[in-house]
Formats: sequence, C-alpha cells, structure tokens
Amino acid sequence: MRLLPALLLLLGSALSALPAQIADTRRPADATDVEIRFPNAVHREAEVTLHFRAVPAGPLEIRMARSSPGRYAAHDFAKNVYNVRAADADGRALGVERVEPNAWLVRDHSGELRFSYTLLADRADGTYAGVDLTRAHLNIPATFAYAPALAERSIYATFVLPDSSWRIATQLQPTAEANTFRAPHLQYFMDSPTHLGALDIREWRVGSGQGAQTARLAVNHRGSTEQVTEFTELTKRVVHEMAAVFGEFPRFDFGTYTFIACYRPTCAGDGMEHRNSTSLTSSASLAQNQMGLLGTVSHEFFHAWNVERIRPAMLEPFDFSDANMSNELWFAEGFTNYYGQLVIARAGIRTVPQYAQTISGAINTLTNHPGRRFFGAVGMSQQAPFVDAAASIDPNNRANMFISYYTYGEALGIALDLSLRARTAATLDDVMRLMWERFGPQTERLAPLRGYTVADVQAAVAEVARDTAFAQEFFARYVIGSELPDYAPLLARAGFLLRQANPTSAWIGDTRLSAFENEVVVAGPTAFGSPLYAAGVGAGDELLTLDGHTLDTTDHVRDALAARRPGDRVRITWRSRSGERSAELTLAADPRVEVVPFEAAGRTPTPEHLAFRASWLASRQR
Repeated sequence: MRLLPALLLLLGSALSALPAQIADTRRPADATDVEIRFPNAVHREAEVTLHFRAVPAGPLEIRMARSSPGRYAAHDFAKNVYNVRAADADGRALGVERVEPNAWLVRDHSGELRFSYTLLADRADGTYAGVDLTRAHLNIPATFAYAPALAERSIYATFVLPDSSWRIATQLQPTAEANTFRAPHLQYFMDSPTHLGALDIREWRVGSGQGAQTARLAVNHRGSTEQVTEFTELTKRVVHEMAAVFGEFPRFDFGTYTFIACYRPTCAGDGMEHRNSTSLTSSASLAQNQMGLLGTVSHEFFHAWNVERIRPAMLEPFDFSDANMSNELWFAEGFTNYYGQLVIARAGIRTVPQYAQTISGAINTLTNHPGRRFFGAVGMSQQAPFVDAAASIDPNNRANMFISYYTYGEALGIALDLSLRARTAATLDDVMRLMWERFGPQTERLAPLRGYTVADVQAAVAEVARDTAFAQEFFARYVIGSELPDYAPLLARAGFLLRQANPTSAWIGDTRLSAFENEVVVAGPTAFGSPLYAAGVGAGDELLTLDGHTLDTTDHVRDALAARRPGDRVRITWRSRSGERSAELTLAADPRVEVVPFEAAGRTPTPEHLAFRASWLASRQR
C-alpha cells in the first residue's frame, strides 16, 4: 500500500483505470542501469550514464545505434555524442578507445564500469531526441548507447526530472522506484520512446473482464484541457473501431498502451509506432489540426497489430547497426495507411464525401506517377533505406521513380478490398484477421513467434478469396508488377465516381517551381512525359517566358496557363546550364483524378450501391 500514492502520481491514473504491471523489485545482479539528467537543458543537452555489471572479461564494446525501430534508413546517432568517458566501480577513470564512428571499446574494466557522455538533443520527433526547458522527448536509440554483448540483459532506466511538475510517459515497465522503469532486454528498450514534461494524461479501459487493459493518452501541449478532452473522445472512437477490424485488442505486454504526444511549436511532425506505444509529434496544435493529428493517431494505433506483432520477417529482430530493408512495407505501412483513414470514416468522424476526398490522393498518385515504370509495390518498399528520412546532399530523381510505399500500399489496399467485396462475401478485414491469427502469436521474449513474407500475404488473400488464381494474378500484376488496378468499376459498386478533376485545365507538369527575386526556377526534376520534360526543361532551369508572358512569380505561370486550353501550342523560353533556350510545347489536359460520391456528381446511387458502400464504410462495432 505504501507504493500506491507514488504509483498513481507516476502513471497519472484515474481510480477506474487499470494500473500497469509493476516490475519485480528484485533487480538481477547483472542488470544494466541507465540514467539521464538534464543540467544543461537550456542548451538542449542531456547527460547520460550507463552502469554495466558482471561484464565478461575482455574489452567491452559500446555502441550508438545507426537506425531506429520504425525508421528504415541509417541516421548515425553517434554524431550527437561527445564528452565520452568511463570509470570503474570506484570512480577511477578508464581508457576509452573509439574504434568505429559509432563504437567505443573499454578494455580494463574489471567486470564493472560506468560509461558516460553528453548528448546534443535538438529534434523532438519519432527518430531523434529533443530536449529543452519545456520537455524531453526521447527516442531511445538516439539517446542511449548500448553494449551488444549484453543485449539480453534487463535494463533499468532512471529519468531525473529537471522540474518536479513534469511527468513521464513511456511503455517501459514501471518499478517501485518513482522514476525508474524496466525493459526486459535491449530490443524492447530501444523500442520504447519516453516523454518527460507537463503532461495532460487521460486513461480508459479497453477490452472487458480478465482481458481488460488500459489505453493512455499523454499530451504535452499549449492548448486547453477541453481540447484534450475532445481529442481523447475522438481517439477512443478510433481505438475501439480499430479493434473491431481484428476482433480483439493485442495483449499489451504490461497491461497498457500509451499514445505519447507532444504538440508544441518546437516539435517536428512525425508519428512512430512501437510495441505498446506510439510517439506523436507536431508543431501544430490540437486547435489548428485536430483531424490531421487524429489521422496520425489512427495510423499508428493500427500498427499495434500490423508491424509490431504481425511483423515482416526481414525486420525481426531489428538491426540497430545498419539500415533495415523489407519487401513488405507496402503491406506494413501502406495497408496501415489505408485502414488509418478507413477507420476514421467507420467511426463516423469523417463523412462519405470527406472519405472520397481522402482516397483520391492515393488513387491519383498511383494513376499518374511515372514511378510505376520502374518498380511495383515490392520494389518501392525496398527503397526505404534511401527515403525514410534518409539524408544526402546529391540531387536525385525520386520525383520520377519513387512512389511512397505508404501511398502505393494504400492504393492497393483500396483495390484489393473492393476486388474481394466484388467477387465474394470476403473483405480485406478478413485478410487482416487471418494474418493476425497466423502471425500475431508472440513469444515470451515479447517478439513475434514468426514473421511473414510477401508469399504469406498472398496465401492469406488466396484463402480468404477461396481463389488461388485470383491471388496469384493480383500479386503478379499489382504487388510485384506495377500495373494500375481498374479503379473506376471497383469504386462504382460503392456509388463513387472516378473522374478527371480538372479536364479543361491546361497542364505543363506537376513540377515544383520556386520564385525568388523575380526569378522562377524549376526546383526539382520535371515529370517524365510532361510537356516541360518533352521540351527539355530540367531541374535548376530558370523559366523566362511562357506564351509571351514574362515569368517573375509562380502566379504568372498559373495565369499564363489559365488563358489556354489542352492542346494549345505555346512557346516557352528558359535559361539552362548551357544558356538560354526556347521551344514550342503542346499543353496537355490536367491528368489528375478524383473520387466523388455519385450524389456529388448529379447521379443517384441505387439501393445496391448504398448497401455496398455501407458494408465497406459502416462501423464494425457491435
């Protein structure tokens, strides 16, 4: 009973909420202790100490991660580490040798040592760490070093709060010590984002009976309590509608799932899934972007099933020393994108016209993007180490050869779901439930019993459709291949019309233009097949005139096009690396498409259309 007041303060629990499972007070003798302090938070620094015990004889290698769960590119977090030092059990300094950009050796440790360093933490998002006087938002791989040889040992993390009013939000297991939490091993620790700050914490029960658990929303923001209350209610609706897809909630390892949200101007926009939590960051407030933030909440919570438990074999275990490639991100991220928006509609938060507008983006991209010339969904997934917040300084041509696996997979999710509904009584929900049944089981190490491959997803589709040939053809043409599904008849069954958004508008290409000091410059590659590309205009060129109009601003480009129609021939002049050039180009019709309900297009949906639509978009809760 003496622990109860401290526990309630730590968790911000309501009396009706289920407390998280407390770690055993008997700490193993070989456990690793880590501690973080913030004596210089004003300069965005943290002080980190790792205490290793029962270290085997010989040099101990200590590393900083290069990648992070949910992020597939390499980020080399060691670049923000300095003032590195080591000491033995009596505080005597030990030699530290840097043997790689991300690794150090401590040789003469006698079985116990402390490894300490200063960390610059100046980006609060799902990948990095952000520290200042208002909060500390910590992605663990960007914050804490680790010893690979001791990866199976339990880790006890102590967060020293710089402000007594701050609270802690984390998926790490609470202990009897107020600000100390436990991870059973390194993989779990690295997967556990932690936020320290002035948190507004709301909790509610999910599930029932002996399977009841706690969902927690912990928000650091500058708005009102009423805004958090409203956002909590919307989150609850999404959470319960999401569980209806799979028929149950996952078993959260310590009885709690935490939405860790920092909505402050000093945060970068991001959402990052984790096993029993998600990191949600944005510079926008709840008042400014409630629906956008809810979309991220919905997407990330679907990951509690899809990715965190239904996990690609190529991502388990996660490799912290390098970029992580997977063939299945179109399913892991893309189908999650699909359900993230679909569930909001099923929960009654987004209207039918709003949902039609939402899916227009993915379908338009897959319809018009030139990247399908080079890769299908699997090939796009394999590009993740190059695009997932990866940094490089040389120009690239991704505007022409890469479609995000989020978008690609979302568009394929729409096509597969509607195809299954049109052919049989089965749905994509049935596929997800079968994948959950086959790949959801977990080990005692809190990891998937087995991961899946592209072939496994195809097999699940075949079983649900009761049609192996259909599954083989769909995957060959659209997942491995890059053909475009025929969306118009699929959408029409639900009373939706696929049409050109601006068929009478003249178009020279979806190319980024920037204007500065009366110069209009092509800010990226011109789109393959566009009139600009055909004329020879390329990245970095300065546009001078179009159809006789001098171009000083991007508005001038729009004005010149507005006076013309598709099929018109106009002259363009521009300055390239080789000098001033001129060409005649033929204006195309704007190829962008949109999805609208029949009602918005002046058509009357039949009862069959409306029934099909309801079977797709209506709530699954009973």
